[in-house]
Amino acid sequence: MSLTRLDKLIAASGLTRSEAAAAIRAGRVAVGGAVITAPETKVEPERGNVTLDGAEILTGLVYIMMNKPAGYISATEDARERCVTELLPQALRRRGVAPAGRLDKDTEGLLLLTDDGQFAHRVISPRHNVRKLYRAEVEGVLDESDAEAFRQGIVLGDGTRCLSAELTIEAPSTALVAVREGKYHQVKRMLASRGKPVRALRRLAVGALWLDETLAAGEWRCLTEAERELIFHNDTSK
Repeated sequence: MSLTRLDKLIAASGLTRSEAAAAIRAGRVAVGGAVITAPETKVEPERGNVTLDGAEILTGLVYIMMNKPAGYISATEDARERCVTELLPQALRRRGVAPAGRLDKDTEGLLLLTDDGQFAHRVISPRHNVRKLYRAEVEGVLDESDAEAFRQGIVLGDGTRCLSAELTIEAPSTALVAVREGKYHQVKRMLASRGKPVRALRRLAVGALWLDETLAAGEWRCLTEAERELIFHNDTSK
């Protein structure tokens, strides 16, 4: 295992290097339960169990599941709108955690955030065929012709062609929609093209990873390694 200076490790969690060193000298940092006061101490980040003020430090790349509430945009900063990153601790915001893909301002549900650019690209790129599953409530009554149009691939009003998608009717005005790409307002525009404007939209799953329903709106938690792998499997059955 590689060794890393403790102050560098603490700084990677979102503090500046000087803030990290000051926290260590003040006795606020422990490794394996033992307080360390020398910033230059070498530690093994892979072992984890490094704490600051009693809270475990995230020492590697961060992968987060959030239950996105309505009213927030999927961005890291904006002059006018509230951003989903405002729901994260400042330390995570400092280290560059950002949404892996986007949900519209009024869309709720499963949003992934990370500071791993390659991971985010795999989630977003249509080439990787990651399925995103939504529940949509619409105006009007859905029927089999809507499902068939989705299977054939919807062509939007501006000529944009969407890939084949799945629409499964749950109730007259409610359906599950699964897409494998992320065009701008895609699900809403696809349903609007069928004369069924969306009243409410919630993302339920990405790949085979389902939203943890114990998370209240605006809450988040880190993903396990096994959960990260589920994202790249497209069996969304529970």
